[in-house]
Amino acid sequence: MVKPRILVVDDDEGHRKMLQTLLSGSGYQVEEAASGEEGLRKVMDMPMDTILMDVRMAGISGIEALEKMLTWNPSLPILIMTAYSSVESARRALKSGAYDYLTKPLDFDELHILLSRTLDHRRLKDENRSLKEHLAIHPGCPRIIGKSPAMQRLMDMAQTMAASEATILITGPSGTGKELIARALHAMGPRKEKVFVPLNCAAFTDSLLESELFGHEKGAFTGADRRREGRFVQADGGTLFLDEIGETSPAMQARLLRVLQEGEIQRVGSDKIIKVDVRILAATNRDLAQAVKDQEFREDLYYRLNVLRLEMPSLRERTGDIPLLAHHFLRHYAEKNRKHVLRFSPRAMDALLHHAWPGNVRELENAIERAVILCPSDTITEEELPMGMAAAIPPAGNGKTLADLERHAIFSTLEQTQGNKSEAARILGITRATLHNKLKIYEET
Repeated sequence: MVKPRILVVDDDEGHRKMLQTLLSGSGYQVEEAASGEEGLRKVMDMPMDTILMDVRMAGISGIEALEKMLTWNPSLPILIMTAYSSVESARRALKSGAYDYLTKPLDFDELHILLSRTLDHRRLKDENRSLKEHLAIHPGCPRIIGKSPAMQRLMDMAQTMAASEATILITGPSGTGKELIARALHAMGPRKEKVFVPLNCAAFTDSLLESELFGHEKGAFTGADRRREGRFVQADGGTLFLDEIGETSPAMQARLLRVLQEGEIQRVGSDKIIKVDVRILAATNRDLAQAVKDQEFREDLYYRLNVLRLEMPSLRERTGDIPLLAHHFLRHYAEKNRKHVLRFSPRAMDALLHHAWPGNVRELENAIERAVILCPSDTITEEELPMGMAAAIPPAGNGKTLADLERHAIFSTLEQTQGNKSEAARILGITRATLHNKLKIYEET
């Protein structure tokens, strides 16, 4: 069982060491910080279950440190310690976002009760996050994860399209999960009890692709020592997914057009016509409309494929899904590699949220697999992420304008709430209308 990690922030070394001894003896992992600045650095570097922090310290005060910590991580439970007739200090701490407060000299029984209550609160929040992650996995499509508005729109559209028999063209950048959505369309459609057959058209030369798709007779070419059924026959009654359709040659496009028009194929080396009943799903990362204009793709085939169209969002269009996806991949690769890796440090998660992700979900998955394998502890830090990824993290606190801090707080809270603006406004202590107005300003800059 992992011990809860508590950060004690106090510039009184004697008091800090006393708390370290007491709490360690009670089964907690204890980290120490002798100032608010050091406490903020530790919160940025490693995940904490709760903070126990003095109000009066040299340098920045406990209240200032609290406000900066909550800007960095709005869900962090912080307990404030004060010894100065402290109703006003306590009120200010609570108003600034503290979970609760204690008065010095500390009552150790009260401290244990309050810590237990705080950690129970944190555990419930974590369970709620896990439940949200579970709910973000779409029914019937266990590998599609996302609750962002972009993914909700995509899945609503996919459910509507899946019920038809029409050909669907799936477009979008590489690494966005086009095959996953194709499998989802099949699983939600009328042919779900039949076979789903995928084929990457870019993986074969023209002659091999012809054989893969249509099959061949024995002796049709050198090495054809027996008759072989092609993917169209294998998919008969079910769904054939043609990935990278934009990479096919004009000759292959002509043959595919005939199948779509007539529902008929011929094996290579045979004159026999074979009727097939196949639903076609096709995908490409190319702009096929532009390829038609450039005379690189047949216009008639394009319109046959583009009966219905689904556009996959890039990962930067669904940043609220990054924590969900990252934790999903973490659990998967930790189990696969038999590693006891449980979480991300705040700086590691911030690096994931600020990275550009040109490779989209595939790049994110590869980054998490690498981090899990390299991770020496139970927490992935920015050190285990691919080189240069942590460089995108904006500095916290020092050197930032109030507008910078406000912008960071708003967007990090929206990411924490998976895009739920009402919940984000509640956490930030502003109205939904104010949040909407600020978002409009920041999204235009």
